[in-house]
Amino acid sequence: MSERHILAIDQGTTSSRAMIFSASGRCVAAAQQEFQQIFPQDGWVEHDPEEIWQSVLSVCRQVLHQAAEAGIEVAGIGITNQRETTLVWDRQTGIPLFNAIVWQDRRTADWCDQLKAEVGEKLVSERAGLLLDPYFSATKLRWILNHVDGARARAEAGQLAFGTIDTFLLWRLTGGAVHATDVTNASRTMLYNIHTEQWDSDLLDLFDIPAAVLPEVCDCAADYGLTEKGLFRQRLPIGGIAGDQQAAAIGQACIDPGMIKSTYGTGCFILLNTGQQAYQSTNRLLTTIAYRIKGETSYAIEGSIFVAGAAIQWIRDGIKLVNTAAEVEGLAGSLDSNRGVYMVPAFTGLGAPHWDPRARGAIFGLTRDTGIAEIVRAGLESVGYQTYDLMAAMQRDSETTQKTLRVDGGMAANNWFLQFLADLLDVPVERPKVTETTALGAAYLAGVQLGLFESLADICHHWERDALFTPQLGQMERNRLLKGWQKALSRVLEGDNE
Repeated sequence: MSERHILAIDQGTTSSRAMIFSASGRCVAAAQQEFQQIFPQDGWVEHDPEEIWQSVLSVCRQVLHQAAEAGIEVAGIGITNQRETTLVWDRQTGIPLFNAIVWQDRRTADWCDQLKAEVGEKLVSERAGLLLDPYFSATKLRWILNHVDGARARAEAGQLAFGTIDTFLLWRLTGGAVHATDVTNASRTMLYNIHTEQWDSDLLDLFDIPAAVLPEVCDCAADYGLTEKGLFRQRLPIGGIAGDQQAAAIGQACIDPGMIKSTYGTGCFILLNTGQQAYQSTNRLLTTIAYRIKGETSYAIEGSIFVAGAAIQWIRDGIKLVNTAAEVEGLAGSLDSNRGVYMVPAFTGLGAPHWDPRARGAIFGLTRDTGIAEIVRAGLESVGYQTYDLMAAMQRDSETTQKTLRVDGGMAANNWFLQFLADLLDVPVERPKVTETTALGAAYLAGVQLGLFESLADICHHWERDALFTPQLGQMERNRLLKGWQKALSRVLEGDNE
């Protein structure tokens, strides 16, 4: 019998990808398709659900065709997804009531402020491990129910279904047979109690969400049903689901307490595995579920940066300083210093540990000598500075000193950036041979369910390092750079952002 492979669906913020992996973690087929970003108002971000669905179908069919031509057997499917992005659809027709409201969207910021003033954040923090912020799904769901004509009454009558992107894709893939999510995505809604591991009635009351819209919550590796007949050449079992950052941690083999990874995609997300201990952050970080396998839960501390690769995308597409993202490495390396130019990329507010939804982006230190290279370098450096802020907060929360940082995502291909990261953090930075760790993690989860692996521990020996970046910067220069960042950051946080 030929080696069995897994199809991983990686539905991200700017594109949908499908990748087929062998049991050893080797990618044998891949396809990617971008889709439209919709910005109806300042701070609002939406996606067309049907465009997402069609993009997923398209890339899946492409890689399955490649696999069939190569005689590769595909055993099943794993799904990973942009988290918190919120959808509501009709249970009978499967048609969404409204565009998907994306995790970056800040339209509910005023209501979050009002709720914080009235009741505080204690309930949300203690039960969900999160902060009361527009980032998460609950206030987005409430907005849809309150702003789409008749939606709330239909939801209460059990006619509507809520889901994050994984749930919507699962519904569509199974022809409406399965309305479910996994614990990692549930833990990002602000409606799920991460300690009892159930939907929380008090949180549902707080956000005025009817329980009838909620999906079933399952382990990350579970029987999620079969694909609908006719979608692909054959019906395939869906065996794994995890939110993108948790999937990336699994793909990076960060399954032991104390291991830490950082993914640099549209945003940047750092997860520190804390094992069975759910730490309550005192530094405005998030406590979240890392994964649950066979009923055993591992937790994590997470820090979220809203804009990482999106800063480079803006430099390329927004102000058109470069033609391709690949140009930025050479431009940044062409300078002997940042020449005092700092970018704070708060395009949709600032995430952890600041949590300022009204902050807006700014570039400081511009002179007549400032050129494209300085702005490009400031964009790259801004991601490093934000990472430093998160790592420092994690160290205070967990009282552990990070020994190495494993990195992945699109920006991990940039050697200049990774060296700057190692210099700034003063820790070694490791890049794996397979940098598409989000998709790989989803494949591994499905592999556990489908019997390709006994447990997650089996995947660890498949992780291989591609490159190691060690600190080379002196403490005096590091302090100088960080002082400049803090000055720029304070002006964004304390300025008039209305």
